[in-house]
Amino acid sequence: MPKPLPLLVDASPVCCPPLTSDEALSAADAAGVAVRLKALADPTRLRLVSFLLGSAEAEACTCDLAPYVGLSEATVSHHLKQLLDAGLVTKERRGMNVYYRAHREALGALARVLDCC
Repeated sequence: MPKPLPLLVDASPVCCPPLTSDEALSAADAAGVAVRLKALADPTRLRLVSFLLGSAEAEACTCDLAPYVGLSEATVSHHLKQLLDAGLVTKERRGMNVYYRAHREALGALARVLDCC
């Protein structure tokens, strides 16, 4: 059975040098990057982030996202919670709806770590 990744306590953008730098990646930084990558390593979650990044309002509620991915709102909420726990999206409750936004800074920081080309 694979060893589970540690729970992420700090959901702030990952702050470590690119993998191609001369600095060795610390164990803590490696765990932080891995947790974030694990949250993104799902086709539905990638589609949700893509929708959020591409929407004109830069946000969406689960009622908008569920039809887009063809899943129930409960399942979409589960996927969004994984992204939220990894610090890759933010949320705001408005009445009965919860609106999600992609955390551009966190996604950008993750992209900079992976910049290897």
